[in-house]
Amino acid sequence: MSQTIERTALSQLVSNEEYARKVLPFIKGDYFSDRNEKTIFEEISKFVDKYNKIPTQTSLEIEVQSRKDLNEEDYKKVISIIQTLDSTEVDFDWLVDTTEKFCKDKAIYNAIVEGIQIIEGKDRHRTPDAIPIILTDALAVGFDNRVGHDYLLDSGPRFEYYHRVEEKIPFDLEFFNKITKGGLPPKTLNIALAGTGVGKSLFMCHMAANCLSQGKNVLYITLEMAEERIAERIDANMMNISIDDLHDLPKKMFDDKIEKIVKKTSGKLIIKEYPTASANSAHFRGLIKELAIKKTFKPDIIFIDYLNICTSSRFKGAISVNSYMYIKAIAEELRGLAVETNVPIMSATQTTRTGFVSTDIGLEDTSESFGLPATADFMFALISSEELEAKNQILIKQLKNRYNDPTINRKFIIGVDRSKMRLYDVEQKAQEDLVESGQSDTAITSKFTKKLGEFSDFKI
Repeated sequence: MSQTIERTALSQLVSNEEYARKVLPFIKGDYFSDRNEKTIFEEISKFVDKYNKIPTQTSLEIEVQSRKDLNEEDYKKVISIIQTLDSTEVDFDWLVDTTEKFCKDKAIYNAIVEGIQIIEGKDRHRTPDAIPIILTDALAVGFDNRVGHDYLLDSGPRFEYYHRVEEKIPFDLEFFNKITKGGLPPKTLNIALAGTGVGKSLFMCHMAANCLSQGKNVLYITLEMAEERIAERIDANMMNISIDDLHDLPKKMFDDKIEKIVKKTSGKLIIKEYPTASANSAHFRGLIKELAIKKTFKPDIIFIDYLNICTSSRFKGAISVNSYMYIKAIAEELRGLAVETNVPIMSATQTTRTGFVSTDIGLEDTSESFGLPATADFMFALISSEELEAKNQILIKQLKNRYNDPTINRKFIIGVDRSKMRLYDVEQKAQEDLVESGQSDTAITSKFTKKLGEFSDFKI
């Protein structure tokens, strides 16, 4: 099969200029397993570079004659291949797709061979640390002829871009929808910052339940708690009962509630546990591919609980690099995964020790790395205090927002029911406590009361 593809590619490179210009930037000589076919490809590539047009079979034969690295036997084989190149027209789209797959397969194969040579010590110039980069580069192989946005010629598509309705995953919390202009868009990394026990996992479990209630496919990756503990929290949220009561629920009643959930959502929720500090974006990417094959499951949103206890695919461990570089690398890799999968990723991070006891968290309170907020699209703090806890409330403070002006509704309050693992909107009772510079007179304050009976109709 590979031999047929290689020969077909060579034939079309000397007969189909559109095909040649499409694929030549991406094909490498090393992709050809036969050295004589590799020689022909090298001559085609050099000819196009020099003369800006594809060669004829005759010009190829002449160019080959000048090569000094061919013995008589190899020369005859090369000429024979050139003379048998078939110029029969084939379907263009099929040809391009097949060539792209050929390039990807060859790139991965060559990367594996290189990796084995490095491991066996046959490559004196590279260490095993280079293997992840080699494999990443191979996996990234693909055809992309775009050279950028032409400001004048591409004005039409740009106008359509301005007026398109971006698909977002909305919150069930009013002010989160306000500050994000309707929810989380795809290809984004969104971070909740909080101290231990404030509610990072609670927030993500609540949001995961909300996404499921919308009919979305949800992938929840946990590196801190067991799969069953996450499922327990989501059960309490979806069934609208406390975790304590959940454990006392008769089997028949539990099954009935699960059946109601199944009937009301078309989505799926997959919870996958990894040991702390054992998994990175490459593991998550592999999981997504495996879920697609085994369960025909494609996530609409991914939760990673939480970022700081992931590992980096670039670095073996934080010991070899400073925390800034390490955490920033993890954030960049997760955002890259969001772009690659075309979904939003929601994760969380710890505050510093100072931030843990602070009632006004800022970006400077991001644990371990200031590079994290530089990478995130949306970042907010979850802030608690004894006063707020007594009122069953959490203060939200915007830290970074690429979707909207972060000075609008910079701070606001949401309600929390920790027994049921739920968040909810609250009514404004007073606003002076949270009014600050840059906020409008509609800002939300710390003096709120619960807004009862306003859970989603989906909740049971």
